Amino acid sequence: MFQGLIQISLTLIILAIISPFFGNYMAKVYMGKETFLDSIVTPVEKAIYTTGGIRQDSMTGWQYIRALLYSNLVMGIFVYLVFALQGILPLNPTNLSSPTWDTSLHTAISFLTNTDQQHYSGETTFSYFSQLTLGFLMFTSAATGLAVGIAFIRGLTGRQLGNFYVDLIQSITRILLPISIIGAILLIIAGVPETLAGPATATTLEGATQIIARGPVAHFEIIKQLGENGGGFFAINSAHPFENPNNFTNLLETLAMVAIPAALIHTYGIFANNRKQGWLIFGMVFIIYAILIGITAIGEYEGNPQVNSLIGGIVQPNLEGKEVRFGWAQTALWAVTTTGTMCGAVNGMHDSLMPLGGFATLFNLFLQIVWGGQGTGTAYLFIYLILSVFLTGLMVGRTPEFLGRKIEKREIVLGSVVLLVHPIAILIPGAITLAFSDSLSGISNAGFHGISQVIYEYASAAANNGSGLEGLADSQPASTGLWWNLSACFSLLVGRYIPIIALLLLADSMTNKQPVPETTGTLRTDTVLFTSVTAGVILILGALTFFPVLALGPIAEGYQISSAQLQPASQNVPPLPHNL
Repeated sequence: MFQGLIQISLTLIILAIISPFFGNYMAKVYMGKETFLDSIVTPVEKAIYTTGGIRQDSMTGWQYIRALLYSNLVMGIFVYLVFALQGILPLNPTNLSSPTWDTSLHTAISFLTNTDQQHYSGETTFSYFSQLTLGFLMFTSAATGLAVGIAFIRGLTGRQLGNFYVDLIQSITRILLPISIIGAILLIIAGVPETLAGPATATTLEGATQIIARGPVAHFEIIKQLGENGGGFFAINSAHPFENPNNFTNLLETLAMVAIPAALIHTYGIFANNRKQGWLIFGMVFIIYAILIGITAIGEYEGNPQVNSLIGGIVQPNLEGKEVRFGWAQTALWAVTTTGTMCGAVNGMHDSLMPLGGFATLFNLFLQIVWGGQGTGTAYLFIYLILSVFLTGLMVGRTPEFLGRKIEKREIVLGSVVLLVHPIAILIPGAITLAFSDSLSGISNAGFHGISQVIYEYASAAANNGSGLEGLADSQPASTGLWWNLSACFSLLVGRYIPIIALLLLADSMTNKQPVPETTGTLRTDTVLFTSVTAGVILILGALTFFPVLALGPIAEGYQISSAQLQPASQNVPPLPHNL
């Protein structure tokens, strides 16, 4: 246990050290200040602007929204056509045919929205050319989220929103691409393959022939983690030894997942000229993050009580569904990090987590702020701050203000849209699936865990996370596969673009407000008290909205496992309710 805690603590310490430095660098990038990459990157950016005819003027909220939606639409159509024509395109050493239209549609939308939810096995479904195209979306979707996050921060602090195309390009050239190059080189050195050669053929010790899939994995893997994309080159994602071969790569990939969203909070502090508030918000999220890791780690270390009773009550960690080279501690840390950052990559089976781990991962998907999606997660966090200001303002009878600007009806309505869209995108399709579980869902687990499987799938899609509890027939070319592909597309699109539109309109509204002079009665938002109130608002809203689902899923499953006597499974597992 001690070794596992040391591994987790070391990762958290490194994160706390690097975040302010990275946040300071990103602030310089988006403020247009000088950085050490200027001499290399500036000529490239000017060439892109000239070739693309891009004007660098600041945009209004609706101009920013239209530019984002149009560019995303073009990229989505392009990638879908690549999938549809896969059979005749190059870099297809195993001669894979095109996937079904619904799988192609779901995959294109999934990667376009920075979700990377996969209803297929990468090595047996997509050619190298298609995988490289997905890598292209990994950069652009992550950069889109960063652009939205920084535009929101600009608006919140009274600045012009900026230009979407400039923010998109700079996010790639100055942040994502440089780090990805360094990260890919480190991964190659550590044993991750990067090749366009076809699968390798090997003869086993028994004399059998084994086909080993490989490909251009290293560059794919680093942007998968850094951009919070999460889609694996192989079916088992970062549990595959070619994606994540050892503890060094595991540490590198874990830090890559969380580096940008954690640093963006410090970037906000610099934009707001209030580093103290940045540190307080960082500390709040860091504490919630550490608590969720602790909850998950305890559950995995104590293991399954029913299994422990078979060996005389000796506590044994839960190693089901885990890579032994990572063990219970690194799997627990990764599970909370990947669902907190909306990355979605996995280094172990989330389906095999104990109920405490299932609770923590679902809770992350419901909240979306620990640390949240690429750029957008930081914006969601400040929606909670605005609501906290509004609620505290009501308590003392004052018009709420945030950063010297009044919070009025329009801001509260837009903020409410951001928060209410999420449960709609999860609970409505989840209820339909559970109501027709026999014909639609293809659930492999009855009872409480089956409920968690269904809700997790839609929560992952709506939160642009992409991970899954699996156990669903979402990859079958039948009615269940079609249902999962199309219903998940609904959650993907609604969960991505409606909040983005609302966030940008809210930022535009804040930009156009006249600042209000600070007085002795102004509510200070850079205090421990206000930050604690914000934490309470976050936890209460998350608990109230999704508590019934948590109670019917991981909480009920935890009570069931801890209280049930060992008996045949047919007597121990209740049927899946049909009246939800």
